[in-house]
Amino acid sequence: MIINFLPKLSQNLLDILNDEEYYDVTIEVGNGPHIKIFRAHMVILHYRSTYLRRILSTNKNKNDGTLVHIKLSNILPEIFQIILRYIYGGRISLEEYDTSDIINVLLAASELGLQELITYAQSFLIKTKADWMESNFNLIYQTSFENDSFLELQRFCIDLSSKEPDKIFNSPNFSSIPENLLVSLIQSDNLQMSEIQVWEYVLKWGLVQNLLKYFMNPNKKSKPRMTANEIYINSKIITIQHAELISKWIDRLEITDEIKNVYKFQLLLRGSRDGFTTKKFHEICDNQTSTVAIIKVKYSNEILGGYNPIAWDSDEFDDELDEGIYVVLVHHNEDLNLHGDTGCCNGVDYEKQIRESADIFYIEEYEVFQLIN
Repeated sequence: MIINFLPKLSQNLLDILNDEEYYDVTIEVGNGPHIKIFRAHMVILHYRSTYLRRILSTNKNKNDGTLVHIKLSNILPEIFQIILRYIYGGRISLEEYDTSDIINVLLAASELGLQELITYAQSFLIKTKADWMESNFNLIYQTSFENDSFLELQRFCIDLSSKEPDKIFNSPNFSSIPENLLVSLIQSDNLQMSEIQVWEYVLKWGLVQNLLKYFMNPNKKSKPRMTANEIYINSKIITIQHAELISKWIDRLEITDEIKNVYKFQLLLRGSRDGFTTKKFHEICDNQTSTVAIIKVKYSNEILGGYNPIAWDSDEFDDELDEGIYVVLVHHNEDLNLHGDTGCCNGVDYEKQIRESADIFYIEEYEVFQLIN
């Protein structure tokens, strides 16, 4: 009779991971200023990860007593910590994490050659996060077909696009689907949709792309009533065309409407110039009305922001000043807040969420403008 003592073994291995005495490998994870050093053991990494085995094989003949140092710049430190505990303990609970974190775990597992975890993470996503993946189909499609290891996700995407195309074409993110993905969808032999319906969606997609090119192209020759000579914006993040769109949104106009008010974007605060501290923010922005905050997310092309019509007043937020800056704030709404050089979007006070993920992101730059009519 064989008795299974694996839970105890798993815990012992996790204890080894947390022990600071016998490690012989250091792993530098992350990029830029957001790097974390992990300590590990060569023999465990060698047998658990095919990728790390290849790296370690080049260092196995070192006998000078120096530690082996590995760099993993493509993986977030918080994701690698989850992965490392899996490597040592052989267990993971994906129920504890947001869907975006699970996808990052999947990508990290693929890079490190953890086939068992790749298979499990795909299965978990399909069984428990199907609705989320349908709403974010373009992200899942691109992710799955950029990696030959994600066969289960590929099958999920193919089945959905063939059997239930309405879920894709009617999704809120349909207009952001890349052209190559749209072409592959409409060329599918199994697409269960009439040709007329397909062309209606293609025309809808094309109209949005043309409008985006028109408003986002800084070199466009024809402009709406407000021209570049009528507005100037001193920004390292957004262009005049972005300012035009923001002006329309504030006045609750459609993207095709003519601009009602010509706003002057007066720069009040810039993070790289004035600092990212809460104290400096309120020192400059308190008592200022009609302000727009713009945030450039680090390591991506993402730009976030919001409009605050009322005056900032630090006296209203004495208990919160040490915690962060609530950027999009009407009374006590907290849809977008900054904490030094990091931020998150975790509020539900507005009609539309500013960001789909509530994960913490790093800030490359942020600016606050006062709009003067």
